[in-house]
Amino acid sequence: MSNHGKIFIPDHEYKERVARAAKILQREKLDVMIVNSNEADYANARYFSGFWPLFERSGVAISASGDAALMVGPESREFAADRSRLEKIFVLKEYRESADPAYPELKADTYQDVFHAIGVNEKKLRIGVASYLDTSVIIMDGIKAAFPEAEIVRADHIMVELRSIKSVNEINCLREGYRIAELATQQVIKEIQPGMTELQMVGVAERVVYEQGAEYEGLPMYVFSEASTRHAISRSSYRKFQKGDIVQLNLSAKIDGYSAAIGYPIVLGKLEGKRRDVVMFGLEAHKWTQQQVKSGVPASQIAENFYKYYVENGYKDNFVYGPLHGTGMIEVEAPWVETTSDYALKPNMTFQIDTFISTDTFGVRWEKGIAVTEDGCDVLSPEIGKLYELEF
Repeated sequence: MSNHGKIFIPDHEYKERVARAAKILQREKLDVMIVNSNEADYANARYFSGFWPLFERSGVAISASGDAALMVGPESREFAADRSRLEKIFVLKEYRESADPAYPELKADTYQDVFHAIGVNEKKLRIGVASYLDTSVIIMDGIKAAFPEAEIVRADHIMVELRSIKSVNEINCLREGYRIAELATQQVIKEIQPGMTELQMVGVAERVVYEQGAEYEGLPMYVFSEASTRHAISRSSYRKFQKGDIVQLNLSAKIDGYSAAIGYPIVLGKLEGKRRDVVMFGLEAHKWTQQQVKSGVPASQIAENFYKYYVENGYKDNFVYGPLHGTGMIEVEAPWVETTSDYALKPNMTFQIDTFISTDTFGVRWEKGIAVTEDGCDVLSPEIGKLYELEF
């Protein structure tokens, strides 16, 4: 029985990823790279293995010769064996859950076992560690103890290089996620009523996402209203909607590890005056950003001009962050588009056009997914371009 849906990343692509990584390790003069993941930020280890950990952590070790092995915690042995696209699987205590069980009866594998299995037997090694911010102290201490003579270097840039430009299969997964996210959004618009709560609407969206074939939410979905729409990051609450509310929807779906999200505001009534001006400026800034995107354009140029667009239109004090961020396995991932960015856009890079504007009393976000093309961008999500003003 298949463990994936109708749209997925095929086995051969996982093998190609390991091979591409090995070539970069050779270029960087690294003997081996370790990537680590957890349940929330699973991307780097899942990118090579297809395995998404639960409670415990996971990691993948890749040699410069092109061999790879999955590392999991003690309770994930059978789970990983059923789901991993990598055949070599090792159980290390370093990847145990945060409750910190001792597992005194377990004869665990070691990093030396893992390295030996992928053909790395030297002691004086150059080890690259990616997912550096998500590598726990216990994991890092374990690597250092196993290879005291090794030089350990940060290798996050390797994963950014590998994951930034998407394959046809990756883009297809994202496109399907956006399709489902929009269906969920439209269902919320259909069912929302004054007196219902934000969390009830999240439940409506979740029902659609799973019924339509997603494996999970693309991100913790949220429905905010009024004052909480100022939150760039937050969670839905038990607040009951009232007539006239601005409601922010950010709904999402995950397809074989790829996370697609759509966001835009709706109004439970008619929006007028300054509040309408702010919301519609956000939409215009969103459309402006889309027009700037094409292969070869420096990312910093887009970010600088985006900020100027806010300033020139009188919204300097309402600016929160830059115009786009990378998207893929994680809804927000590198590369960011910021004034300090030092790269140019390339075909099949995927981004969220994420246009957020905030005031003292409310904020709104217009958000959709795109893939960069030679002469512009391919909108992966259903186009957004109207403000829903609902009548009750």
